[in-house]
Amino acid sequence: MAVFVSFCLLYFSCCSMAVPMNRNRQTPVNDRPIIGILTQIVVDDVMKPFGSTYISASYVKYIESGGSRVMPIKLTHSIAEYERIFNSINGLLLVGGSSDIETSDFARVAGVFYKMALKANDAGDFFPIWGTCLGLQLLTVLVSGENLLTKTEAENIALPLNLTAEAHSSRMLEDFPSDVMKALSQEPLTGNFHHYGVTKQNFQENEKLLNFFSILSTNIAENGATFVSTMEAKRYPFYGVQWHPEVNSFQWNPRRHYPHSKNAVRVASLLAEFFVNEGRRSLHHFDTPEEEAASLIYNYTPIFAGYQQIYFFGDLKVEFSAL
Repeated sequence: MAVFVSFCLLYFSCCSMAVPMNRNRQTPVNDRPIIGILTQIVVDDVMKPFGSTYISASYVKYIESGGSRVMPIKLTHSIAEYERIFNSINGLLLVGGSSDIETSDFARVAGVFYKMALKANDAGDFFPIWGTCLGLQLLTVLVSGENLLTKTEAENIALPLNLTAEAHSSRMLEDFPSDVMKALSQEPLTGNFHHYGVTKQNFQENEKLLNFFSILSTNIAENGATFVSTMEAKRYPFYGVQWHPEVNSFQWNPRRHYPHSKNAVRVASLLAEFFVNEGRRSLHHFDTPEEEAASLIYNYTPIFAGYQQIYFFGDLKVEFSAL
């Protein structure tokens, strides 16, 4: 159930639209970023009474831990509304899940934002996209124009990463301390919960993917296939991981092999901070403080459901005035 609070905090009225300068890059910095998270379609019958789409709260907490606020993006808006949202937020997170990466509404709306992000970045309007698990898979479809997934099962297992040479000079990992990079390649710090992925062979044989993304790490699936586990675009601020960094700090099901070690939490924190800092480079903003406040995840209350919190979204909405 969502609640809209029609009031404006005092600091909104005394803030100008000016943004501070980043002295290192000499470019404007947005210290009030908002990352959009695309909702997932509910497919579990047990969850359907609560809403038609959802976001696991671990993704929300993950983004918030990096210093950003979150806007949930529903799958039922018009193209014009998605354009308005795009011009109001500072980045997009495509979460993991079980949606069809070609025909689902999740894939359709992700494609709308992907095309807008390409056009914006080409025009010098910085806008980052992050894909986790299903999100990485979807990014490969959007770039290549085809579904290259094959069986690469790595279900409920934590793994170290087989880092490539490009990893050490990548934007995503270049600021990682040397001890964390060493741990990332030697300790099981990445939680994997997938049945399909893009093999290194399929990736390298696809000219569009090879020209667009750099492979930062690979892993070995249960069937022996080598799959792409971390990647970043060469010219665009687009990133993908086949594993789940958000679970390291915010998922606690004892039946799942979530990495909770000190180094696992450090990795998750560094990645959240990295992506939010990418979002700080976007100067998109809402037209009014009231519109911004009404769009944030704070208007919704998560439900505790079996070791995790979940935000559900549907038609039911209660509005009231306060303060």
